[in-house]
Amino acid sequence: METLNLTQEWDKTFALSEKVNHRKVTFTTQYGFTLAADLYEPKQATSEKLAAIAVSGPFGAVKEQSSGLYAMHMAERGFVAMAFDPSFTGESSGMPRRTASPDINTEDFMAAVDYLSKLPNVDAERIGIIGICGWGGIALNAAATDTRIKATVASTMYDMTRVAGNGYFDSADNEQARHEARKAMSAQRLSDPTAMAGGVVDPVPADAPQFVKDYHAYYKTPRGYHVRSGNSNDGWRVIGTQAFANARFLRYTNETRSAVMVMHGEKAHSRYFGEDAFNYMVNGNPAAGIKPNPCPENKQLLIVPGATHCDLYDGGNGNFIPWDKLEEFFKENLK
Repeated sequence: METLNLTQEWDKTFALSEKVNHRKVTFTTQYGFTLAADLYEPKQATSEKLAAIAVSGPFGAVKEQSSGLYAMHMAERGFVAMAFDPSFTGESSGMPRRTASPDINTEDFMAAVDYLSKLPNVDAERIGIIGICGWGGIALNAAATDTRIKATVASTMYDMTRVAGNGYFDSADNEQARHEARKAMSAQRLSDPTAMAGGVVDPVPADAPQFVKDYHAYYKTPRGYHVRSGNSNDGWRVIGTQAFANARFLRYTNETRSAVMVMHGEKAHSRYFGEDAFNYMVNGNPAAGIKPNPCPENKQLLIVPGATHCDLYDGGNGNFIPWDKLEEFFKENLK
């Protein structure tokens, strides 16, 4: 295990709840990376082993932002919850920094399940995961892969493989557009493979889409800014997500037997990712010979009225994150 130099001070974008205990932990993946995490546990003592939840996301964020908030709130509600930095990100190991990989990132979630399963106060048969934004799609991929994951929430999800290959709203879903993108990536590898793509645009152009303004309002202001967050600063490497463009995460989600809730904002620009992922997971694609899910009864789609994409990061200007619904879902499916 690589020794990480972890920050011990409280440097989150949210205040620490008086209802939980918090400590820094580390764990390793099968690829040899050491991941940094924040572990949140209920203060109320109990002799019973507890259900546990691993949380990560959004894509390009760190555990001091949205994922930590989710983990802390779930600990308030009686779960052992852990927010972790993915490989190459935040305080976790991996070089070069801010790189992504479909297989490595799926393994990050499964390694988190490994760690939680071995904690003395956790019931290894009652573990769930939450993936936020781009990590929502990764969470669905992990749930389709790892049967130890008994319940999954994909919140305000992106399918990063779809957007990498097709562009936003599938606007570049054609061979010529993908060819041009591949040419650009191939040239970038020779000209400057370490170049960063830049985080959220700042300042925001007046004619920018509303969702870009929403990203700025979260990542570039005191509401959500963090010094280790790629989205708040210089972003991913330009070629850091190249592997996503030719991959597809959700091929076998129609075979996921465990419980899944896809949660999206009514006004989110990304809503189509969640709705399409849910419909495929439940119904398959009969025209292509892909069968419906064998366990559709434990799948649900929750559309949060009035919420935008970033409202489900931290609640936005209102209490948009339905904490009671999350608690109910996990308590029902992590019995």
